[in-house]
Amino acid sequence: MDSKRRSAGIFRTKSIEESIAETEESEYALKKRLTALDLTVFGVGVIIGAGIFTLTGRAAATVAGPAILISFIVAAFCCGLAALCYAEFASTVPVSGSAYTFSYATLGEFVAWIIGWDLLLELMLGASVVAQGWSAYVGVFLGHLGIELPEVISYGSHFDLPALLLVVVLTALVAFGIKESMRVNLVLVAIKIFIVLFVIFAGISFINTANYTPFIPPAQPAAEMGGSVWTAPLLQTMFGMTPTTFGVGGILAGASLVFFAYIGFDVVATTAEEAKNPQRDLPVGIIASLIICTVLYCAVTLVITGMIPYNEISTEASLATAFEHVGKPGYATLISAGAVAGLTTVVMTLLIGASRVVFAMSRDWLLPPSLARTNLKTGTPVRINLIIGAVVACIAAFTPVGKLEEMVNIGTLAAFTLVSLAVPILRKSRPDLKRSFKVPGSPFVPWLAAAVAFYLMLTLPAETWVRFIAWMVVGLIIYFIYGVKKSRLAQGKDDIPAIDYSGRH
Repeated sequence: MDSKRRSAGIFRTKSIEESIAETEESEYALKKRLTALDLTVFGVGVIIGAGIFTLTGRAAATVAGPAILISFIVAAFCCGLAALCYAEFASTVPVSGSAYTFSYATLGEFVAWIIGWDLLLELMLGASVVAQGWSAYVGVFLGHLGIELPEVISYGSHFDLPALLLVVVLTALVAFGIKESMRVNLVLVAIKIFIVLFVIFAGISFINTANYTPFIPPAQPAAEMGGSVWTAPLLQTMFGMTPTTFGVGGILAGASLVFFAYIGFDVVATTAEEAKNPQRDLPVGIIASLIICTVLYCAVTLVITGMIPYNEISTEASLATAFEHVGKPGYATLISAGAVAGLTTVVMTLLIGASRVVFAMSRDWLLPPSLARTNLKTGTPVRINLIIGAVVACIAAFTPVGKLEEMVNIGTLAAFTLVSLAVPILRKSRPDLKRSFKVPGSPFVPWLAAAVAFYLMLTLPAETWVRFIAWMVVGLIIYFIYGVKKSRLAQGKDDIPAIDYSGRH
């Protein structure tokens, strides 16, 4: 290893060429099977999920009222800026790991570790949140069929059995093979889009325009809504402002909450290494999936807030219960069934994304390299799939409902901030790299993307920041105990004894 890289310490960077070369190592190779259509479906599959099926109602009822539509547009704007940055990076560095890999090449190993650890928070908790939402719709669907699950093992209990079983089944499917997972995903995404379109067109006739008034409900103390200084946006807490909900502040807080609904396009970047033509297909998959979902989200939001007064919208299974409210229980049954199928794809996609981030970190030896061994038959990192699946299953089964969404959002926004800042850095440090897609207006647009993402982070509750900082402290402890000494860049690839792969599974 050269002395310059050693002297860089924890901020040593790994060249783009090294990252790409590692993908050719047979022990760590992933199969290139995915097309632009696969990637777009992959993105739509994970974006359209719990955010629209459950969070829409919760955000409208408690934070923004009918103006939740504006919240969705603000969140989409933020995601659109970040999507441009992801598209440039993913097409330039077609390697597994998404923001983790991008930052390793620009901001250094220490920042890469922080982002990788951050992405794990986003993806694993995201899968857990959606599994819980899936469980809620299973309960509604079975209830319409006259089947009641025992309260002690259903959604909202101390042990959510349906959520646990879903994660177990999907973990097995993901471990079996990426292409096989995508085939199942394609069918379920088609069902999910049908249900979303059904909600839009069936709900139009039940819209009462009086429900849009007031479109932006007046601000009121959060205490009257059951809030506190810890559940208020951090900005309000920092400046000693009285915590409020609704009003303009509620719209921005709503944008931070429904931001969860857009998580997914960045997950497309985690599969970059498995794309057949990443330079062309990755930008298409990332941007197309975001545009499709934004249009659908805005339409659904208008319909639901028009069908039922915002303060009467259910915070659980909101789309189905809206049709129950207007006397269409049969529609509610169909929507519940579609949501069960649709949310399945989200959990599966997030499980894939989490496993690919750990795979990338293990291949860099920041985590034990034995984890990155891929199965000869399936071409997937089975060990990582099983570990991630076990952790997500436990979180989904035992974590109280409603405690995870904002943790997912803060992790995602932190990654967006750093990736956006990294784009102009890589432009300056490696102007020679071939870029099949470029962010227009750089460096202004990437800087704007970072600023918007960070502002939305500040609108999240103070308690979310406390939990986020605690998670990051745990990650830093692991890095300084293990990763900083064991990484490939720390020791030099050729200085490390060969790993015995005779026991590959």
